[in-house]
Amino acid sequence: MSSQSITPSSGNSLWSDAWYRLRQNHMATASLLVLILIGISCFIIPLFSFIKDPNTQNLSNTFQSPDATHWLGTDQVGRDLLARLLLGGQISILVGLVATTLSVIMGVCYGAIAGYVGGKIDSLMMRFVDVLYGLPFLIVIILFSLLISGHIEVLSTQLIDDWGWNKKLVEKFADLVPLFIAISALGWLTMARIARAQAISIKNQEFVEAAISLGLSHKNILTRHILPNMLGPIIVYTTLTVPAFILTEATLSYLGLGIEAPNSSWGILLKEGSNYMETYPRLLIIPSIVFSITLFALNFLGDGLRDALDPKASKD
Repeated sequence: MSSQSITPSSGNSLWSDAWYRLRQNHMATASLLVLILIGISCFIIPLFSFIKDPNTQNLSNTFQSPDATHWLGTDQVGRDLLARLLLGGQISILVGLVATTLSVIMGVCYGAIAGYVGGKIDSLMMRFVDVLYGLPFLIVIILFSLLISGHIEVLSTQLIDDWGWNKKLVEKFADLVPLFIAISALGWLTMARIARAQAISIKNQEFVEAAISLGLSHKNILTRHILPNMLGPIIVYTTLTVPAFILTEATLSYLGLGIEAPNSSWGILLKEGSNYMETYPRLLIIPSIVFSITLFALNFLGDGLRDALDPKASKD
C-alpha cells in the first residue's frame, strides 16, 4: 500500500473571514463604496481647476439656479454651492476622523490599563470616568472650545508673523484644532468602558495566563496579547463614533460655535440654508441630502463590520 503525502491546507485568518462576510453584506459594501466616493469628491475633486473658489463672493450673482457654470447654483452672497459643499465635507470629515482617532487612542489606553490592572486602581479610574459621564456633553464641549480658542488664535498669529506659515492654511486649521480637542476631551469615555470590558475578558484567557507564566512584562502582555485581540470591537465602535462626532460638529456650527466664516462645514451650510428654506429650499435640501447619506453610510458600515467581526452578533 503506497503512502501518499498530504499537503495541509492553509486556514483563513480572522481578517480574511471578516472581509468575506463583509462582502456578503450588500448594504455595508454599498456604504463603503459611497464613503469612498464622498471622500474622493471632497478631497480630490477640489484640486481641479473647474471647481470655483468656495469663498469668492459675487453679490450680482446671488441665488443663481444651477447651470453649466455653477452646477449646484450659488448662495445668498453669490458663492458657488458645489465648492462650498466640498469644502464643508473636508472640514466635517476631518473633524470626525481626527476627533475619533484621538478619542480611540485615549479611551483604549485608559480602559485597557484599568481592566488589566483591576482592583482598587480599576475602581478609581472608572469612578473618574463616571464623574465625567455626569457632565453635560455638549455644554462642556462649548465651554472647552471657547476656553482654548483664544490660545489657538495667539499661536496661529505667531505661526503667521514669526514663522512665516501660510495664512490661509493656518486660519483654516485654527478653527479645527479647538473642535478636535474639545470633542475628543469627553468623547473617549465610552471607548474606555468598552476597552476595559474587553481587557477584563481577555486577561482571563489561557494564552494571557501562559504569557504571565513565561515571565513576560505587563507592557508586552498589553501590547502583544490584549490590545491586538481588542481590535474587533474597537473598529466597530470607531465607525459608529465618526458619524456621531460629525453630527456634533454640525450642531456646534449650526449654533455658531464651530467653524468661523468664511470657512464652511456641512453644519454651517445647514444653518445658512435654513434661513432660506421657504424661498430657496435647495440651499438646505442639497447639503442635507449629502450629510444624511454620509451618516447613514457610516452607520450601515459599522453594523456590517460588527456582524463581520463577530459572527455571533449577525442577524442572519
